[in-house]
Amino acid sequence: MTKLIQATPEPQQAQQTPTIEEYQPKSTLVTKEHRVERAKFPFIDIHSHHWTPTPGEVDRLVREMDTINLRVMVNLSGGTGEQLQRTVEVMKGRYPNRFVVFANLSYDDLNTPGYGARAATRLEQDVQNGAQGLKIFKNFGMDLKYANGERVHVDDPEFDPVWRKCAELKIPVLIHVAEPSAFFDPWDYHNERWLELKEFPGRARPPAKYPPFETLIAERNHLFAKHPKTIFIAAHLAFHGNDLDRLGKLFDAYPNVYVDIAAVLAELGRQPYSAHDFLIKYQDRVLMGKDIYEVNEYKWYFRSLETRDEYFEYYRKRHAFWRIYGFQVPDDA
Repeated sequence: MTKLIQATPEPQQAQQTPTIEEYQPKSTLVTKEHRVERAKFPFIDIHSHHWTPTPGEVDRLVREMDTINLRVMVNLSGGTGEQLQRTVEVMKGRYPNRFVVFANLSYDDLNTPGYGARAATRLEQDVQNGAQGLKIFKNFGMDLKYANGERVHVDDPEFDPVWRKCAELKIPVLIHVAEPSAFFDPWDYHNERWLELKEFPGRARPPAKYPPFETLIAERNHLFAKHPKTIFIAAHLAFHGNDLDRLGKLFDAYPNVYVDIAAVLAELGRQPYSAHDFLIKYQDRVLMGKDIYEVNEYKWYFRSLETRDEYFEYYRKRHAFWRIYGFQVPDDA
């Protein structure tokens, strides 16, 4: 009698489920690639941070700037008073045509009556000492509070003398208001910024501690409206990089407002057609900026702005787990 022998299947190799940090799929897409190591045109980086650099660090910085065609760098972290004077001396004193230094406000005497007028006077002195603009950091409107616990609103009248002084001195204000809107949303598996919030939990803006995103935006827009003679540069595409129609309406409503693209390249890179058209239409309102300085990361900006390359990795996964596309802005823009 013939026996049928059933083969015993090999045990399946146990599969491990990778975490989102571990999952790094390699694309099989084959397309033309254009690696751009140097900008086609000399450019200004409107958004960089260099706290009290040494002469040697500045020398190295200029050498690196030359390799990528970076003509002028704006250091937004000049400080105020003696710190600003030192920063201006070490940067502009050595390379007067390569650097611009912005001043910053001190809040040490915020709770003493007449703060706004004193801050405006200090700013005027900083400008006399070489500052060419004012940078307002992200704590303004979110974390900055008076001694009684009341939040300093973005459009707080106490600061009106400062904005008026900027208009009088004809210097711009580069202002960081709010954060990506997803930071204010519930931190769940539907949140587009889940990975970034996991790596940096302190970036979450829960409602128990922070005002809503739309509240901050409304205060910011009121500030723009109150001071039409003051030039404002809203950092990071004004955090409307995910809604370019809204950003366009902001431009249309406030002719005194500009933006930079610092640290939000991935927002433009996932909507290349819209980004292309937007940057042509508003070419005089959008400024080049990088934020955290790393000379080897500029090439992603060059590739995005100068080519039509498709589906390539962004340099920082927590900002964009998606691939990005070049949107090739025309030379005349």
